[in-house]
Amino acid sequence: MPHKTALPKICIALGITSAKELFRLARQEAEAGETFLEFRVDYLPNPMDGAQVIRDFLAAHPQCTVLATCRRHQNHGHFNGSIDEQLRILEVCLDAGARAVDIELESAESAAAGKIEPFRGRAWLIISYHNFGGTPSLDAVMRRMREFPADAYKVVSTARKPSDSHRVLALAKDYPRTNLILLAMGELGFPTRVLSPAMGGVFTYAAPSSAEGTAAGQVSARLLRNLYRIEKFTKAAKVFGVIADPVRHSISPAVHNRAFQAKRLDSVYLPFLVHPPQLKDFFVLAEKLPLSGFSVTIPHKQKVIRYLDVVDPLARRVGAVNTIWRKGGRWRGTNTDVDGVTAPLSKRIRLSKASVLVVGNGGAARGAAFALVDQGAKVSIVGRNADRVRALAKACGAESVLKDQLKARHYDAVIHATPLGMFPHVDECFFENGIPGDIVFDMVYNPLETMLIKRATEQKKEIVTGLQMFLEQASRQFEIWTGDQAPKPAMAKAALEALGH
Repeated sequence: MPHKTALPKICIALGITSAKELFRLARQEAEAGETFLEFRVDYLPNPMDGAQVIRDFLAAHPQCTVLATCRRHQNHGHFNGSIDEQLRILEVCLDAGARAVDIELESAESAAAGKIEPFRGRAWLIISYHNFGGTPSLDAVMRRMREFPADAYKVVSTARKPSDSHRVLALAKDYPRTNLILLAMGELGFPTRVLSPAMGGVFTYAAPSSAEGTAAGQVSARLLRNLYRIEKFTKAAKVFGVIADPVRHSISPAVHNRAFQAKRLDSVYLPFLVHPPQLKDFFVLAEKLPLSGFSVTIPHKQKVIRYLDVVDPLARRVGAVNTIWRKGGRWRGTNTDVDGVTAPLSKRIRLSKASVLVVGNGGAARGAAFALVDQGAKVSIVGRNADRVRALAKACGAESVLKDQLKARHYDAVIHATPLGMFPHVDECFFENGIPGDIVFDMVYNPLETMLIKRATEQKKEIVTGLQMFLEQASRQFEIWTGDQAPKPAMAKAALEALGH
């Protein structure tokens, strides 16, 4: 039977409101090498027109597989007809050559007896469940779905917290002899879109390359293949990532996945959106997936320490951790931002004799201040919160200064360690006029040329970009996680590409 043939791992979801445009976009994806496409015929003013599009498309691209879906508006689709009309449309799509159909659970439960069974004999019958409000008891959902014999069951929830992703993916282990399509919508659920096929899911969905997808969190197939190597890593792959809020701007996935590729490692690195109140819940996900290690950035570098079993002495003194890994069943943390600060600066000045101004009082500033004091530098700290600046200066043995005092000061180096100037707030800068240092080191790397770097260039200062720091600390992370030497040229190239250079 045709439907017994395995389906490709990535399905391009096409929700287009014009039959002509649906055909054009489907052809564009097929010509780019995609072989599995979902035609959401419910998006069309007349869903029956979808059958003719399927027929014409498959005549031109017989190597492709089409999944036909006609979702009713009661289940967040666009079709307003009856269930009998919905099923009739899907039958006509099968006549046109579709090899799979998606029928939502609610339609299956409401259809007359015997109406659903014939689909299974003709194609892949997928019974689907969608929850746009959250992630409910999924065992209860599975019991409802398995009342209907099908070739696969699709469970799609909405992730409201990090551990929801694991709850969805865990169904593959809980129902090992059942074909499942498992996804959590939204940015919090993005990891499921990458991990699902390797963890037992039949396939995952992707957005077309030149149009929006049909669900929150869909990304292009090109990104899934080229960045996350979704068809390359295995079920045994080590999973790493970065936790942040926001996280989508991070270039860490591009850099570390390229490093894994360069070293031919069975590993993948993902972005994890973690809101501040959900840090504890993230560790539930980290334990259960399980994660082998992860990067930590704004705003979690300090608060994450309470969830660790072992913390490097310097990171403990700094009070900030940016690198975590699991060894011997224990979560361990360190701060590679320290390497990111001292390595680039030590190539330019003798730190033990240098005067350095650190701008900021958060995790990155703390790492820089402690590291430089340890190297013997004379450190001054300035920031917008004078009380926090004084507390940090006292903790690390530095001097606290007020912004107004800088007019009469000059330093060998100025290190900017705040988010000012970071995308999307690219016009912000701590210094309105003169920058009181010979070397200007901006930790912000997105954009590559911040407002501070532009002003420093105009003032003919020596520049250290945030990208140099980023690559130094990322290389150290890679070495901690893998025990192997970091492929620095490959990582640098990936970083520049991710930043659009």
